Amino acid sequence: MFAKHRNLWLLLVALVTTQAQAENCRMTLSEPRVDYGVIRPAQASSGRALMTLDTPRTLHLSVLCADPSAMALRFSSVAADAQGFQFGRQGRFTLNLRQAQVDGRPVSWQSDDTSSGQLLPGRTLYASASGTLVMGRRLTAQVEVTVQLPANALAVPRETLLEGHGQFELVSPAVP
Repeated sequence: MFAKHRNLWLLLVALVTTQAQAENCRMTLSEPRVDYGVIRPAQASSGRALMTLDTPRTLHLSVLCADPSAMALRFSSVAADAQGFQFGRQGRFTLNLRQAQVDGRPVSWQSDDTSSGQLLPGRTLYASASGTLVMGRRLTAQVEVTVQLPANALAVPRETLLEGHGQFELVSPAVP
């Protein structure tokens, strides 16, 4: 007689699409789909109620504008909470912008209430230098995608697909 084994693997897919709202700009993302493949329990770091997958994924974001523009980004998706976007029923994913440059010059990110490179639900990040919005034709940045799941998420009876969806939007704020 054969014993039945529970399949404890989890298939994770995060879909990230792009859209440029400014008519004179074009936005590209190196990979519009982030596929984590089959995740085994050993690939997740646990010990807390919410565990983070060991391998964040890095994408390359580029914006090219015909005319100099203020560079501001927003990510539209279903919010899991104030710190991240929904991933499956109970998980979340976060997006951090790193190594950003406008026209080859390093920039930092500022929001209404913070100076970090994390794209938060309902918030827009503005490229800035010394606290001033930066105008330019080309923006490049690395996007780090991190997935967090409840500790019991890998205890599934069969392969399960979890997804997160959203899109980057280029916002053109008025600049004096």
